[in-house]
Amino acid sequence: MNEPKTLLEAGDITRALKRVAHEIIERNRGLENVVLVGIRTRGVPLAQRIAEHLSDIEDVEVPVGTLDIALHRDDFHLRSSAPKTSQIRFDISGKTVVLVDDVLFTGRTIRAALDALNDYGRPRAVQLAVLIDRGHRELPIRADFVGKNTPTSRDERVHVRLDESDGDDEVLLLAADGK
Repeated sequence: MNEPKTLLEAGDITRALKRVAHEIIERNRGLENVVLVGIRTRGVPLAQRIAEHLSDIEDVEVPVGTLDIALHRDDFHLRSSAPKTSQIRFDISGKTVVLVDDVLFTGRTIRAALDALNDYGRPRAVQLAVLIDRGHRELPIRADFVGKNTPTSRDERVHVRLDESDGDDEVLLLAADGK
């Protein structure tokens, strides 16, 4: 049995998200017309944390929304979980939307998120921020902001644990058998 490998600990996650916040400010030359949208489930607390860092750095409150992509997934018929609700209580038209997710893998989640985002308006631009980019893309999608690039094999799993949902912060690399 292989022990899980710790990729990031709590302090590493905080530093990565602070760096991502600085990169968002730099790329967009400030935060005017920038909004954050977290992809359920773990993208939501990550988006909220990035918004807090943005506020600390620039003293600006950046709106944060929640996006549920369940109905837009290409494997919707294979999943048993019921869709939850999206909560985007601001107009995204003409804004730069930074989509936030925990792990970028094949790109299919992001494709579904782009489809779901269309239900809320037409953004000026969409950027992608992820905590972990593990490679193995099946679609031509790349992250604009990455906390950590982590090359993996296709059969390994990356497990993100966040305090808000799991009681602690860490990112683990698990072997193919899930251990």
